[in-house]
Amino acid sequence: MRVRVTPRGGTAVWLVVLVLVQTAAFLAVWRLALHTGTGQWLDTVALTGNRIGREHIEDPVNRILNAMSVVSLLAATLMIGFIALIRGRVALAVAATMVIAGSNVSTQLLKYGLGRPDYGIDLERAYVGNSLPSGHTTVAASVAVALVLVLPPKGRAFAAVVGAGYAAAAGVATLSAGWHRPSDAVAAFLVVGVWAALAGLLLLVTQREQAQVAAADAHRGTVLLLAVGGLLGIVACVVALSWLLDLRGTVPTDLTRRPLFVGYAGSAAGIAGSMGVVMALVLSAVHRIVPRHQG
Repeated sequence: MRVRVTPRGGTAVWLVVLVLVQTAAFLAVWRLALHTGTGQWLDTVALTGNRIGREHIEDPVNRILNAMSVVSLLAATLMIGFIALIRGRVALAVAATMVIAGSNVSTQLLKYGLGRPDYGIDLERAYVGNSLPSGHTTVAASVAVALVLVLPPKGRAFAAVVGAGYAAAAGVATLSAGWHRPSDAVAAFLVVGVWAALAGLLLLVTQREQAQVAAADAHRGTVLLLAVGGLLGIVACVVALSWLLDLRGTVPTDLTRRPLFVGYAGSAAGIAGSMGVVMALVLSAVHRIVPRHQG
């Protein structure tokens, strides 16, 4: 196996960049979705469009969402911490727990701390107020990312694909069930991404001056698959929502079936694509922050 020695400095800079970029993306989503009429209208169109074919997916959606609870989150956290401990990596157990706890606590604080102006667009849910970020989506994404961190190199690629799929399904399920707007799920993924980068910085502190990184552990093919798939989903979302902008003067409930489906399907693609990109970023760096050899 080809192994090279990698200084920590470059990895630390990359993780700081990830923190800043994902924080900026979160602020952009928050500003557009909550504080512009166009953003609220697009979210409402997607949420209204979830009624199309709901009876066909109601059972699997409910199963996905009902599986997420405080008890299941605690059980998943303990399991993930145990995996890190049996590998003899206490700092990794702390960092993985930090991702889960930090992401979910931040989500709840943001949800109740952020305001949502009422522009008279989503009258049906005006009394609910802000719902960004999505708590259920944060649970799924934080567990998926933490699992990728603690698994040995051979299991990371498979866990990243399955975990990204699971988290994306959870985000789309919250939209399909009418629990959350699309922007809520995207914001949740970004919160988890920020905490994953912060946990990576913590793990770098526990390394020696140089870590030996195996080239095979980079999983470049899987990173490319997640990144390209994610970007395609985001592009599809942008195209779909751009097409809807010509109709933004129409009340969402008065739209015909076609624009409602475009809004829902395009938003679902954006949710899945966002998780794909976040997981690709995590997988691209994990072999450096959790190296096979500490040096």
